[in-house]
Amino acid sequence: MIASLTGTVTHVTLERAVLDVGGVGYLVHATPGTLAGLRVGERAQLHTTLVVREDSMTVFGFAEADEREVFETAQSVSGVGPRIALAMLAVLTPDALRRAVASEDLAALRRIPGVGPKSAQRMVLELSGKLGAPTSAAAGAVVPDAPPVAAGDPARDQVVEALVGLGWAAKVAQDTVDRVLADAGDDRPADSPIDVAATLRAALRSLGGRRG
Repeated sequence: MIASLTGTVTHVTLERAVLDVGGVGYLVHATPGTLAGLRVGERAQLHTTLVVREDSMTVFGFAEADEREVFETAQSVSGVGPRIALAMLAVLTPDALRRAVASEDLAALRRIPGVGPKSAQRMVLELSGKLGAPTSAAAGAVVPDAPPVAAGDPARDQVVEALVGLGWAAKVAQDTVDRVLADAGDDRPADSPIDVAATLRAALRSLGGRRG
């Protein structure tokens, strides 16, 4: 079990990062909120968990140990694997997830990609009492923003890639991102860069539990 990694960040995208630890580059999958705190060339420590499958070994990393624990606990729900568990933390903070489960807020849970009415009910039933009480009084489901993407960077493609990685069809992902960006265009100055994490969250809210 790889419980943590400390090393130099050599690469960061919307979905993953590479951490150089003693000359070995570890590919780590994480949420946009965790990745927002990483800077290429700087040292970082991530709380990690290793998911082993017959054909792969995948490392998932988190800024806080609490996120890792929620990620692991979420996978105790029938039908919830690493992909959906990570999507849960991309949409909801650990405390927001605890509140959603405790209050049986199915609408909040259905904002997670791949989660429909039955899945949301199953989460409430099977996670009840397992996540503990919220650790703060903060409300809402907002995760930390990533820094705005510099003008000219393929920010739209990053968001589309993230949605496809979470299981959405490419056409659905592209159309949703374009629609979200068009809706946000009225409020964003013409020359301002796209906020990748905010755009991803808006796309996830738009998609809800629907599949394409």
